[in-house]
Amino acid sequence: MDFMQFFDMILHVDKTLGHFVDHYGTLIYVILFAIVFCETGLIILPFLPGDSLLFIAGTFCATGVMDPWLLCALLIAAAVLGNTVNYWVGSAIGHKVYEHDYAWLDKQALQKTHTFYEKHGGKTIILARFIPIVRTFAPFVAGVSDMTHKNFQIFNIIGASVWVILLVMSGYFLGNIPFIRDQLNTIVLVGVGAVILPVLFGAGWKLLKNLKKTNQN
Repeated sequence: MDFMQFFDMILHVDKTLGHFVDHYGTLIYVILFAIVFCETGLIILPFLPGDSLLFIAGTFCATGVMDPWLLCALLIAAAVLGNTVNYWVGSAIGHKVYEHDYAWLDKQALQKTHTFYEKHGGKTIILARFIPIVRTFAPFVAGVSDMTHKNFQIFNIIGASVWVILLVMSGYFLGNIPFIRDQLNTIVLVGVGAVILPVLFGAGWKLLKNLKKTNQN
């Protein structure tokens, strides 16, 4: 197997996980740790699988080839560590990230995440865990935006724990149901909508009240 074939398998590890389990045994824990760390910690790799990988890993845990609680502990650690590294990079670069064009940085994704962060503040670190691309850029934007490290880590640990445990255990208990497995992306989006819509409604209501007060004055 050449490098490009191996890299392609990593990119689609949510579909080729069985191959890695068969060929690498317990090293699969290290491979999954590295993938989750890179997807959350390196803003040049937002295309690595996230939600689907955790869910499929849970289905393999149900077959007994991996321990679900050991896997959850390792992946939570990987997600927390990845976000922390991303936050430090954002803090080091600072606000000049919006003023310069970096070849390695997707400015459109950065601006999208910045807008999301402006609306939801620290909750972005939790909500973004369930939104591909935004998940990778959220900790970077938090660092750029001077969010305190203490507050960041509170949201970081909560978000990582909810994300990993929810998806891995969903895969563990529901992954062998064909409809659930085939409609995973839709189900995740519906779940995210259920969390975000009330927040958006509250923000919209607050905005309307402020506009009304301004007009009255």
